[in-house]
Amino acid sequence: MADTEKASDDVLERPIRDEDGAFDHELVEKVSQALLLSDLTTLRGVVEDMHEADLGALLEALDVDERPRLISLLGADFDFTALTEVDDAVREEILEELSAQTVAEGVRELDTDDAVYILEDMDEADKQEVLDRLTPAERIVLQQGLDYPENSAGRRMQSEILAVPAFWTVGQTIDHLRQTENLPERFFEVLVADPAHHFVGSVPLDRLLRTQRPVAIATLVDEDSRAVNATDDIEDVARLFQRYNLIATPVIDEAGRLVGVLTIDDIVDVIEQAADDDVKQLGGVDADEELSDSVPQIARSRFRWLFVNLITAFLAAAVMSLFEAQLTQLVALAILAPIVASQGGNAATQTMTVAVRALATQELGSWNIRRFFTRELIVALINGVAFALITGVVAAFWFGNLWLGFVIGIAMVINLVAAALAGVAIPFLLDRADIDPAVSSGTFVTTVTDVVGFFAFLGTATILLGLR
Repeated sequence: MADTEKASDDVLERPIRDEDGAFDHELVEKVSQALLLSDLTTLRGVVEDMHEADLGALLEALDVDERPRLISLLGADFDFTALTEVDDAVREEILEELSAQTVAEGVRELDTDDAVYILEDMDEADKQEVLDRLTPAERIVLQQGLDYPENSAGRRMQSEILAVPAFWTVGQTIDHLRQTENLPERFFEVLVADPAHHFVGSVPLDRLLRTQRPVAIATLVDEDSRAVNATDDIEDVARLFQRYNLIATPVIDEAGRLVGVLTIDDIVDVIEQAADDDVKQLGGVDADEELSDSVPQIARSRFRWLFVNLITAFLAAAVMSLFEAQLTQLVALAILAPIVASQGGNAATQTMTVAVRALATQELGSWNIRRFFTRELIVALINGVAFALITGVVAAFWFGNLWLGFVIGIAMVINLVAAALAGVAIPFLLDRADIDPAVSSGTFVTTVTDVVGFFAFLGTATILLGLR
């Protein structure tokens, strides 16, 4: 018995993650065993000093039925912030199994931005049941955040703010910070507001602490402080943080009144999510797909774009069917044609990826599209000539036909130029039409390179090789 307890203690004292960042599976097994035995002492020992990100990873590592049981057993010892660190699908499954009272007690202890993040994806009936179990003051604050548009600054902001009047002195402000209990958990500046709570400016904490106590706050206000509107798109706000190296920014309503604050930890999540969505959509994967999704969910979400790709593949095949007689006369054409199309597709994907990302970060627009287009065209010509020489020489030696080398070389140049044109033009035009280029560009660009590649190669072969 003593040896078992010693082994248990060893597991709990080991690092949660190994050198590669992988979660300790022996710890997961220990938690599963403790859940089976309702061993609350062991569970509390595990989560006592665990960061919410690690607690989220532990939740994802547990079986589906073990996750809500862990939360219910721990009660007030469970940090609900961990639910902001798990996949959306995992969080929704957990919330469906928890009682409204348990969720209400959990979100009550969170900052408003985290509480709103957890509640926003719940069914309306379940969400309302949770809100009804909060105090009127708590309910109003959370409902305000939930009422803002889904991808707005108001949804991500923290409603707990620190604001003082401009006529206060540095000494009064510092005393206020020391004596007030309900301050935000972390803050980087003191916001300044007028009597009607309109935003005036901000005072960084380092400037505040370096100034003598009798000095008026009004003399320290940074009037260039950037405030964002609660209805602003959160990705636009994230770009402001990137552009101006912001740590925090106040959020105001349409009347200019302070309603919250956004901090860099919120914005890092936004940037990561936006990049994650772009990568998925470029690959034809739904942005909402998570590793925890079920097989039917994933199959259903991927079917749509695979079906579109199938239709475009038939279009490319139709082009090849136009040259059926030539293909039967010279089998080498059927062998080499996919090389031209594949090389064009890869080149187009490179150009398209750069273009889509530049459009997403607003680095590419009408002011520099011509320069970007010219650059990509020159790159395509250089690579086209280089690969024309390589494939031409290989094809000529492979099939003992010098003219076949010329044919594939010409087709290679044409298709790589077409790839550059499509890789820039299609994302740009989709963006101008208010269609997310990350979602649709890949299919259209690939179709262009397949059709142009086959047509250029087989059409050139028909002319130069005298095929009929």
